[in-house]
Amino acid sequence: MISKIASWEQTLIDWAYAGLGSLPPDKLALPDADPAQIERAYRHCEAITQTHSRTFYLASALLPTAIGRSVHALYAFCRVSDDLVDRPRRNPQAALEVWRERALSPRPPEDDLVALAWADTRARHRIPLLYAEQLLDGIAHDLETVRYATFGELTTYAYGVASTVGLMAMHIVGFSGPEAVPYAVRLGVALQLTNILRDVGEDWRAGRLYLPLEELAAFDLTEEDIATRQIDDRWHAFLCFQMDRVHNLYTSSLPGIALLAPAGRFAIAAAAELYWAILDDIQANGGDVFSRRAYVSRLEKLRRLPGIWWRTKTLAYKLASPSRPREPVCT
Repeated sequence: MISKIASWEQTLIDWAYAGLGSLPPDKLALPDADPAQIERAYRHCEAITQTHSRTFYLASALLPTAIGRSVHALYAFCRVSDDLVDRPRRNPQAALEVWRERALSPRPPEDDLVALAWADTRARHRIPLLYAEQLLDGIAHDLETVRYATFGELTTYAYGVASTVGLMAMHIVGFSGPEAVPYAVRLGVALQLTNILRDVGEDWRAGRLYLPLEELAAFDLTEEDIATRQIDDRWHAFLCFQMDRVHNLYTSSLPGIALLAPAGRFAIAAAAELYWAILDDIQANGGDVFSRRAYVSRLEKLRRLPGIWWRTKTLAYKLASPSRPREPVCT
């Protein structure tokens, strides 16, 4: 079991176990569905994944074909859900409610290719419906909440929009049992915090600030400093604090890779480590997350894959020390 569970984590883990306790009946596929239309639906989800997430698509290519296409359906479900909130529209709340009904239906309209592939994936892998509901609830927060006072509040959002994705992916690739749940929860939070640090400037321009206000104040930073893109000693100290915490979350969550089915370990580890590497680019760019979006090049991703594969094969993530050499975040 994962050690040193923080108070904020326990709440999230309890939510995750509630989902695990709501497994649907055994099913193999959607009843009475047109196989040709199902195939079209999965190809459509693959195209969405390839277009919108190079890292996710690369990681999915490391999975057996049948599992990989289910991961594409999961990504497309998340993508459509997120776009309903992030892209300007007249009534996003109403659009999200319509999508929620379709996305959670066991028999969605066959002309809605993403909903169809997602329903088939849920049925095939017995993905608890509660996790999909929790994700949609988390995404809906962006319609009403644009500031988070504390880190604890932010982690509840991170659970909804990221940990739930890991919990659903875990059902697709296979896992040993309930002991895997806390690792998936913690990894999801690490991934979302990485996303938040990368997108500070972009989120600010969209009217959102996900950095905990309480922690900004502790480093003598204000919203005005974010608006004017202040990169000074205060910002570097704040960013150092944030990145150290995220590094620790990655390091302590990756031992959970050993609890996944062997066929899925490399892909999940690759997705995690390649996203983790975004923090390296933030650091290399002097902490400027306002004018440039941090990223990892395709060449750098390919360069890292052999090491990730070796750590996966040897289960090196069981080690207490960080699983890959790196310079200290704060120097």
